[in-house]
Amino acid sequence: MSASAVRVLIVDDESSIRCSLVNYLEDRGCTVVSAESAEEAIEMLETEPVDVAIVDIRLPGMDGNGLILAAHEMLPSLKFIVYTGSVAYRLPPALAEIGAGTDYVFQKPLPDLKVLLEAVNRLATEGAALA
Repeated sequence: MSASAVRVLIVDDESSIRCSLVNYLEDRGCTVVSAESAEEAIEMLETEPVDVAIVDIRLPGMDGNGLILAAHEMLPSLKFIVYTGSVAYRLPPALAEIGAGTDYVFQKPLPDLKVLLEAVNRLATEGAALA
């Protein structure tokens, strides 16, 4: 799948980070939608087809872990990338049970967003599930 065919959902409550990721990925040919909360993201997933979701963990209301579990229930083929500012973040067992792994967990801020783009493309083309 080429970058132009990759549809990405970005979920982050910090507008500057959300906008930066949207602009970066759109400039590289991705189709991008964004949400500032897990609840908004779940609502979007009912109508917006996406291949990969980039999810912050600390969100108002439902956290990113809860979002990933809920979104996986809705769309089992959706792939996830965790993009968090929490240096202490560890994948919870519930995410491991749905195939989560550390290869797609990234710490904010990334010095080069190319790493995130490569992860998006890898997930979209290889069909790996947060593994």
